Amino acid sequence: MIHPTAVIDGAAELDSSVEVGPFAVIGPQVEVAAGTRIGPHAVLRGPSRIGRDNRIFQFASVGEDPQDKKYGGEPTRLEMGDRNQVREFATLHRGTVQDQGVTRIGSDNLFMAYTHVAHDCRIGHRVIMANAASLGGHVEVQDWAILGGFTIVHQFSRIGAHSFCAMGAVLARDVPPYVLVGGHPAEPRGINSEGLRRRGFPAETIQAIKRAYRTLYLANLRYEDALERIRGMAETVPELAPLADFLAGGNRSLLR
Repeated sequence: MIHPTAVIDGAAELDSSVEVGPFAVIGPQVEVAAGTRIGPHAVLRGPSRIGRDNRIFQFASVGEDPQDKKYGGEPTRLEMGDRNQVREFATLHRGTVQDQGVTRIGSDNLFMAYTHVAHDCRIGHRVIMANAASLGGHVEVQDWAILGGFTIVHQFSRIGAHSFCAMGAVLARDVPPYVLVGGHPAEPRGINSEGLRRRGFPAETIQAIKRAYRTLYLANLRYEDALERIRGMAETVPELAPLADFLAGGNRSLLR
C-alpha cells in the first residue's frame, strides 16, 4: 500500500489501509486514518490529522507552515474530516497562534486544482472550491457553499451556507447564507435558487428566502430593521434562522 520511494517519517501515524504513492513525503506528527489515499509527490506536514477515506492527489500540499510573517515555528495544527478530495497543486496550511492555532476542514469537500486554504480557516462540510479559488487567513466557509474558479476571499471574511460565488468574484466582505454574488468587487446578485432546488429545498421555502433577500438588499431598510424583519420571518420559516444568526454575528456583510 506504500510505494517504496515514498518518504515517511517514523513519527507519522498511518492506518494500515492508507495508500501512499511514489515520492510522496509525510512528515512527523501527521496522523492519517483508514482508507485515505495519498498520491505521488504529495507533501503532508504536521502536526496534522487527516480523517478517513480522503483522496489527496499528486503534488498537493497539506499541513504546510502558514504563509504569515508573524509565524515563528510554533506547533500549530491542521485538522481534516472524512471523504475530502484535495486535487493537484492545492495548498492547505496549518493555523497560527494569533488565532486558535488550527485550520479546520470538515468532510465531503472538494478542493479543485490550485486552490488555497490559508492559515486558521474554518471550512464546513460539502464545500466546493473550484480551480484556483483562494482564501486569505481566518476565513470561514460554511456548509454547501460554492466558490467559483479564481474566487478571491479577503482574510477574516465569512462565506455563508448554501451561498454561491461566481467565477472571478473578489470578496472583501461577508457573503450571507443563500446569496449569490459576483463581480470585482463582488456584489449581491440574488439567491442561489438552483443550488437550493438541487438540495431539495421546497419551492415555498425558496420563495421565503427570496423575500428575505429583498428585505435585506432591496427594501431600503437600515441593517438593524432588516435583521429584525428577517428574525420575524424565521419564526415561521426555520431555514431563515441561519441567515438571521449570520447577520447578527458580524458587520462585514455585503449590504449594498
